[in-house]
Amino acid sequence: MRASPADFLDVSAHFAPEDIAVRDSVARLVDEKVLPIIRECFEQHRFPGELVPHMASLGLFGAPLEGYGCAGLGSIGYGLISQELERGDSALRSFSSVQTSLCMFPLHRYGSEEQKQRWLPAMARGEVIGCFGLTESQGGSDPANIRTHARRQGADWVLSGSKMWITNGSLAHLAVVWAQTDDGIRGFLVERGMKGFEAREIGNKFSLRASVTSSLFFDDVRIPAANVLPGIVGLKGPLSCLTQARYGICWGVIGAAQACLAELLEYTASRELFGRRLAENQAIQIRLADMSRRISGAQLMALQLAQLKDRGAMTPAQVSMVKWNNCRMALDVARDCRDMLGGAGISAEHGPIRHMLNLESVVTYEGTETIHQLAVGRELTGYNAF
Repeated sequence: MRASPADFLDVSAHFAPEDIAVRDSVARLVDEKVLPIIRECFEQHRFPGELVPHMASLGLFGAPLEGYGCAGLGSIGYGLISQELERGDSALRSFSSVQTSLCMFPLHRYGSEEQKQRWLPAMARGEVIGCFGLTESQGGSDPANIRTHARRQGADWVLSGSKMWITNGSLAHLAVVWAQTDDGIRGFLVERGMKGFEAREIGNKFSLRASVTSSLFFDDVRIPAANVLPGIVGLKGPLSCLTQARYGICWGVIGAAQACLAELLEYTASRELFGRRLAENQAIQIRLADMSRRISGAQLMALQLAQLKDRGAMTPAQVSMVKWNNCRMALDVARDCRDMLGGAGISAEHGPIRHMLNLESVVTYEGTETIHQLAVGRELTGYNAF
């Protein structure tokens, strides 16, 4: 029996039946609902909001969380959701990742019971969309460099500042915003419609075009005390959210690479040059084999990370290593597939250029490749080179 191009080393043999069922249900959603429209969405710079109810019906939002209408999946199941969504497009995985890891996770981990009851069930149903406000224009890779600030005023807080490159920002009903206070960095739940809060969509992107990216502005927004996350003070709060989101990326980008390889296998089997199929050429086979090797290595790293996560032993530095490795793998595979398509590779008729452009963002956001390399270096040496 020939090896599966999507799983050459049969990594899925380690998956529980319920994980495979989750993967297959999301794969059907991607094949039936996402792939028929995603090229047009990418070209038109449009987020396919009509897919949100379908995603919610499968329990994808808050999938690894327990209670409050969430599915309570293990780490492999959640990783496979990310993989299949990104096989469709990075925009869909980004949307789900922000909703789950960057918004629902901090509510679940650090929120009051009242906050959890108010927001989490509605977010799991896809009725409330969230965004995560950490990055600022001057901050970039230095998340501690936060200028957005909140000051107490009576029983309330007053929030001022801005955030940039915020996925889901203009769609969101709720923004989890991190700001400096006299006590340290704290999380605030900013609701759409609060006076002084504005979200503006960022246009002219050549990456993640099917995703909504926004700037957020806070002009003395009054935040009631009930909208402050009580369970965390300090940078650990937002960084713990990023660790969860980066974990999903480690799996997600594998899906993008699998999609590119699958298309190239089909293309090289049917395309004829100089009297024979491209797939019969040694140079083509070597490049395809190298892609499969890279994907297989990424799958094994993601599986090990999932096992560490389920044991409560996963460290941020380990996530950094796998995010760095797997994003680089996926971007290199997409670029090589684009090249192997020849002139046709620059057309959105084929998926690799769309995945390639998306992955230029994925390799950058939630920690650039260099930042993750330095995180691993710090873990190895004990010295901080940031």
